[in-house]
Amino acid sequence: MLKDFQISEVGESPEYVRISLAAAITLGFYPGQFFRGAKLYTLNLLLTYNDGCLGKCAYCGLSKSRHVGGSWVEKSFIRVDWPIVPLEEILRRMDDERCSHVERVCISMVTHKRAREDTLTIVRALRRKIDAISALITPTIVTKEWLYNLKEAGADKIGVAVDAATPELFDKLRGRGVGGPHKWDRYWKVAEDSVEIFGRYNVGVHFIVGLGETEEEMVKAIQKAYDMGALTHLFSFFPEEGSLLESLPQPPIGKYRRIQLARYLINKGISRYENMKFDEKGRIIDFGISEEVYNKVVESGLPFMTSGCASKNRENACNRPFSNCTPYQAYIGELRNFPFVPNKKDISIIKRQLKDYSDVSVKVWIVEEDNI
Repeated sequence: MLKDFQISEVGESPEYVRISLAAAITLGFYPGQFFRGAKLYTLNLLLTYNDGCLGKCAYCGLSKSRHVGGSWVEKSFIRVDWPIVPLEEILRRMDDERCSHVERVCISMVTHKRAREDTLTIVRALRRKIDAISALITPTIVTKEWLYNLKEAGADKIGVAVDAATPELFDKLRGRGVGGPHKWDRYWKVAEDSVEIFGRYNVGVHFIVGLGETEEEMVKAIQKAYDMGALTHLFSFFPEEGSLLESLPQPPIGKYRRIQLARYLINKGISRYENMKFDEKGRIIDFGISEEVYNKVVESGLPFMTSGCASKNRENACNRPFSNCTPYQAYIGELRNFPFVPNKKDISIIKRQLKDYSDVSVKVWIVEEDNI
């Protein structure tokens, strides 16, 4: 059990890392199983320090601006706990049969002066066990030379969490608006450098839907990343208790589904932002494709799966089971990112959600079996 490896005085990276709850279950630190038999194909690790992350992002569970009880290392992140475990124990358990389906590991940086060197150290250690390693980097503290060092250490894919779709929202939620260190132009420049070093489509730009942007603004940002040579990975905003945005509701499911579909069409080269049409509220009303193509793509269910780094065997290796919604939401038909291919019933619900332009953040979606 995890308690055998938990420490009384907090351990720090690079000897220790935080791991997602899904990774803790997969590695056998916690008991548990995933809804509908989902499997985690990418282990998500996070650097950890006693004094935490220096970022003050308004929506982040790890932010300095978040007011919750306990120390920084006790804070949740993207809705779930991230327990601290020894890196060597993770490496040992990766050889176990229970991890035989794991195809990638992702190490996430935080804004901290030691994070650059510690990330390289951890990537080198992981390289002893696996050759598919992603790094979710912090552009504010890295250089182009460091990116070359990261590739040499063994990382093959890069993630850049731009998160906000517009420079105004970025500055308001991550920069001057919250007294934070991050800058919009810097994030995009590092994404561009990463494409140059790691190759086209080996870089993923993360966006969070529901931070105040319109659908049109988000689709435009997705197109910007694709034209740069980067794919995009979508998250649905989920309010973290004690954060500056704790009272902001999740985006309506219709909005999220339409952006998921637009992202897929752009990333697959099927359509472009310029070909799509939007109403007076910036909502997508035409995806710039024929009805036949629309039906084929939606019926596949693929646009609504978790978007993340690929592995040799699957496009959606980083499938982050249920990090964007609660188990209850998954049960009522609001599984925001599917960690598996949606089934016939799921797709029937998705079709209705795509046509839903209401502002309700959470609904109960009921499908009669006879109507599927």
